[in-house]
Amino acid sequence: MKEIEKALECLRHGREILLFDSDDREGETDIAIPARGITPARVAHMRCDGGGLICVAIHPEAAKRLSLPFIADVLKKAGSNGFASLKGVAENAGDVKYDTRSSFSLWVNHRDTFTGITDVDRSLTIHRLGEIVDSAMGSAAVDFGEHFRSPGHVAVLRAADGLLDERRGQTELSIALAMLAGITPAMAICEMLDGCSGYALSKKQALEYAKKNRVVFIEGADVIREFSIRIR
Repeated sequence: MKEIEKALECLRHGREILLFDSDDREGETDIAIPARGITPARVAHMRCDGGGLICVAIHPEAAKRLSLPFIADVLKKAGSNGFASLKGVAENAGDVKYDTRSSFSLWVNHRDTFTGITDVDRSLTIHRLGEIVDSAMGSAAVDFGEHFRSPGHVAVLRAADGLLDERRGQTELSIALAMLAGITPAMAICEMLDGCSGYALSKKQALEYAKKNRVVFIEGADVIREFSIRIR
């Protein structure tokens, strides 16, 4: 069985995979788990073995139906309406060294959480994000603010329109994998960092981790190729 097939089978069963974008982009490996398969133990695993930000990538159509903007657009608009300093901090073309723009949307907590940062709280927020994306993709009318508050401790990432056309980051790659697997297009992702070097875990180290822990490792190029064959 090809690695891509192994990865899709893992996702269908709610299990993690490792996803590497590319050598000429971020050059980072993310732990990726379906949002609806998240548990407190898996949140703990991501923060301990990953160490980066724990985010939830969502399909662009769900983001539209839930009225979730790119945070840079929110800041730019606020900067034009009395908060001048926000104009300066909002990204501009070329600010992101490896891409044309960031995929960050809102940072949220589910309204049933307490502080929002514990493994239990973040698990609840992530799981509920998966549920609300599932509802939105099914065209159900959903009031996002009824379920979530912002600011919070889980970053929502909005995949770019025309998935994998203009942007091929971890956000888009993980959502493409979810679509290929036929699961809800909401993925919890977390970068794997190296505590010794102070940088991202190298591809070699990530491969060694995958082998040692029997986790499927998949490259962005394989996702792009399969997506172009099966979905396009």
